[in-house]
Amino acid sequence: MRPFDAVVIGAGAAGLFCAAQAGQRGLRVLLIDHADKVAEKIRISGGGRCNFTNLDTGPANFLSANPDFCRSALVRCTPADFIALVKRHGIAFHEKHRGQLFCDDSSEQIIAMLLAECAAGSVTRWQPCAVAAVHAAEGGFELDTARGPVAARQVVVATGGLSIPKIGATDFGHRLARQFGHRIVEPRPALVPLTFAAADWAPLVPLAGVSLEVAIIAGQGRQRVRFVEDLLFTHRGLSGPAVLQASTYWRPGEALTIDLGAGQDLAALLREAKAVSRRQLGTQLGTWLPQRLGDAWLARLQLPADRPMAELRDRDLDGLGRSLAEWQVRPDGTEGYRKAEVTAGGVDTRELDSRSLQSRRQPGLHFIGEVVDVTGWLGGYNFQWAWASAAACAAALTAG
Repeated sequence: MRPFDAVVIGAGAAGLFCAAQAGQRGLRVLLIDHADKVAEKIRISGGGRCNFTNLDTGPANFLSANPDFCRSALVRCTPADFIALVKRHGIAFHEKHRGQLFCDDSSEQIIAMLLAECAAGSVTRWQPCAVAAVHAAEGGFELDTARGPVAARQVVVATGGLSIPKIGATDFGHRLARQFGHRIVEPRPALVPLTFAAADWAPLVPLAGVSLEVAIIAGQGRQRVRFVEDLLFTHRGLSGPAVLQASTYWRPGEALTIDLGAGQDLAALLREAKAVSRRQLGTQLGTWLPQRLGDAWLARLQLPADRPMAELRDRDLDGLGRSLAEWQVRPDGTEGYRKAEVTAGGVDTRELDSRSLQSRRQPGLHFIGEVVDVTGWLGGYNFQWAWASAAACAAALTAG
């Protein structure tokens, strides 16, 4: 039986980074993944350019049943730390939007960088190689793998969540956590498009493809949030960054409030336009909204798009403005894990040490990355959690 100081299960962002960091500290590390290809989620992220971090990352950008848990790891491995690594490997990058950093060229560069870091730490990588079982044993753990039995002082679970099953996502990490007595915060798709009942959405289907900046409010109580981002109408419902952000906080049965003016006081603007504009209502509304959306909205309210602004009643303009600023919608579901960028929920962090990501129930067992109940906003935050949780874990692993 081959002995290792640590076995890292899962060769995604968190697993690769953890294995590399631990290997470079002198530990004998085995990295195992059941998938044929390494780090497919990195490969497809950011339209193939990998939004690898966000300059504005902080604990407030994450959702968890234990909100303060992520703080320790994020403070000790910051975006600046990962950026320094990216620069050291000569990878060109740019800021695209609100602190989001992307490779100029390809996400393959981040994968190559992580593999090079693993090589620098003499990490052994078995891929594809399935893990059939993990057992606690004297001095650590024994693992049954497709390439034979392995012994390890420590096991790191970096198997990710349930999102995008076509690239290999499974519930292995959750099952392993339960095996060792851990609670699981109920997993659900997050950063995912929202859908509506076909009959309810039918009048809005012709708007598919329309996009605009909105303000969107979701969640309840302390988890109530407001995002200003782009919204996209689809044939089945709503998507775009605004909706993906809101989906993490939305729960079935709840309504979302959407301001289609993104904070503009459209009622006041309509009244001002009435006093000076010679345009028709539909044309005037099209100066603030996509024309197709404006026309559809007027039809919903049975307001005449061809009526000159000067002939409209103030109360109709006020009602139009309010309806655009306070559009309430009640989704009936999501597009599910096949379209979700991440999985919310996961291993309950109240049973993990925040400095080392080690189990409080089973010494030597660690959980990092998306398998843990820490979910970041859209825009590079989840990758930064992967790097930070991996680094915290690697720093706590010990050699035999």
